[in-house]
Amino acid sequence: MRLNIRVVVLVAAAAVLGWTFWRNAGWLQLSAGLAIFLFGMQCLEEGLRQLAGGKLEQLLARSTGTPARGLLFGMGGTFVLQSSTLVSLLTIAFISSGLIQLTGGIAIILGANLGSTSGIWLLALAGQDISLSPLALPLLVFGVLAGFTGTRGKAAGRVVLGVAFVFLGIDQIKDGFEAVGGGIDLTAVGSDGVAGTLLFVLVGLVATVVLQSSHATLMLTLAALASGQLGLEQGLAIAIGSNVGSSVSTAIVGALGGNRSGQRLALAHVLFNATTALTALLLLLPLTWLVRLFSGAIGFGDNALLQLALFHTLFNAIGVALFWSWQDRLARRLARWLPDRLQDGGVAVPDVAATPAPGDGRALHLSAQALESADAAAAAVSRELRHLGRLGLEVICEALYLPRGQLVAKVPDEELVRARPAAHHVEADTLYRSRIKGVYGDLLDFMGRFDMPLDEDHQRFWTQSQMAALQMVKAVKDAGDLQLNLRRRLDAEDSPLREAYVELRRHLLSQLRAFHRLGVAEVEGETLHAALAVLASEADGFGEAMRGRLFAMVRAHQVDGLQAGSLMNDLGYADRIVRGARAVMAARDEPASLRELRRLAAEAPVG
Repeated sequence: MRLNIRVVVLVAAAAVLGWTFWRNAGWLQLSAGLAIFLFGMQCLEEGLRQLAGGKLEQLLARSTGTPARGLLFGMGGTFVLQSSTLVSLLTIAFISSGLIQLTGGIAIILGANLGSTSGIWLLALAGQDISLSPLALPLLVFGVLAGFTGTRGKAAGRVVLGVAFVFLGIDQIKDGFEAVGGGIDLTAVGSDGVAGTLLFVLVGLVATVVLQSSHATLMLTLAALASGQLGLEQGLAIAIGSNVGSSVSTAIVGALGGNRSGQRLALAHVLFNATTALTALLLLLPLTWLVRLFSGAIGFGDNALLQLALFHTLFNAIGVALFWSWQDRLARRLARWLPDRLQDGGVAVPDVAATPAPGDGRALHLSAQALESADAAAAAVSRELRHLGRLGLEVICEALYLPRGQLVAKVPDEELVRARPAAHHVEADTLYRSRIKGVYGDLLDFMGRFDMPLDEDHQRFWTQSQMAALQMVKAVKDAGDLQLNLRRRLDAEDSPLREAYVELRRHLLSQLRAFHRLGVAEVEGETLHAALAVLASEADGFGEAMRGRLFAMVRAHQVDGLQAGSLMNDLGYADRIVRGARAVMAARDEPASLRELRRLAAEAPVG
């Protein structure tokens, strides 16, 4: 029903828009120019990101060592990509995946806002009384030809095409305003008073939210200024509103992703832009006077486009200056305002070793933000696999009729190992449905929604992670099958067969405790593989010894053939349980680029 309503709304909006196009050719030209401009910005953004490859992520990891380096990365990344939203979302992705800390992310956000002012300078310069279409036409040809020269050539061609479409869009927007301009004159609307200023601030905010691009809003503003349909004071108010609107996309992604770390950075972005906008409004008259003074001294006192660009840069610089010394305190307050939540519903937590409340049945470390980067997504999957592994160990332990506390006890309780199962106990299948199934489903959904191209290393990690998660699920289900026989044999009178099941229980607990210790210790690399090899050898040795013991019991007529077959099946379940748990541990081999990012972030100087 909801989908049908959405379709009806979209069809109705398209019909209304089509009718307005038919009624007003100038409006059609303006809208087409805006669409071409936005498409060009999208091509430019995607092409530059593909050209950067993993270098952008590496620079981001390096940048968080000091606030100054974070600021420079935010400025440089936004200047190159011409998208503060992209830089902000990539930063949120890294924070959500635990690759960088909140304080480093705040510095990047400050730099991204300052770097975004470069875009309006370029647009203001391009919006002068010159036509860019003659430059765009050959760029279109070169951009298409570059697409036939390989992967990097295709990315470079996309950048060239983006520039061409931006140029075409700028000319179309200017021509569209001239065509529409006869019936539109906004210079007299709300020209005086606070209410008029706030009206145009709201216009800038709404336009940026709708268009999802502050560049598009400012380009429209520049075109209206150039055609005389908008006054400078009104343009300044729209610029303030567009600055606030540019943080709304970040805020929405941060809030909907459900990750506390991402929400904190998104809130920091909104606080910065809102505070900067409020400061600019309070100081609007002196700032306008200052802009006119500077522009007159520099030589463009009669150029409203460049004056708007200067104002945009000036009030963002004031905002950075206001927030610069408050970064650490802001991070601490954000942590208090948005404390970590450890509960159901896919809520993410930054601490890998944190212990969620009993009954947690959804993913903890997956968020929409992490889908912005292959390495951020891999980091999120890696953390969630560890969560799934820990839950699986706890469920398997309880399927053995042992409290999960035995996984972390200094020594296993031999009385519990030999004890008969309690009268009232939760079945393994119930534990699987309440604690494992949701996490596994969330993990598969997350991996299915990731649609970026993956290199061989990342693709191998993706496949190994999917197989490891599946094996852990199978291990839990095997524990459920084992539980049926285990209860019956442990409830029986003392006998060699019951003793064999006690020994099987003791062996599985020993393996589970070892896996849990490796997980808590965050053991990696060769050390991890060596430890897993030892455990695999111990498991193989136990299975061989138990089978020999079983046949000895058969020969001594201590068990019959049916009992021997049942125990052999249960040994098979135990072996698969151990293999599944071991597979999740072995899946910690992350892609080389992700390990490099962790190293760069860890080695970045702090101060």
